[in-house]
Amino acid sequence: MRTVILKNEYITLGQLLKHLDIISNGAEAKDFLNEYDCWINGEPDNRRGRKIRNGDTVKFPNGLEVKVEDPK
Repeated sequence: MRTVILKNEYITLGQLLKHLDIISNGAEAKDFLNEYDCWINGEPDNRRGRKIRNGDTVKFPNGLEVKVEDPK
């Protein structure tokens, strides 16, 4: 499992996809999420604007699993 440290209160699912280099730009997020399911805290979600907050876990279709944490 990979850890992503938040710099703000949250990161959107689209921003997280870009941060992890799963997509190359924000415009690709909509197409990616229309084709693939991402799982946030065990539930499917394909909204690119979904806010990912401290403690959330996101699983991507390529098997990558990410835990989001606040900087401490």
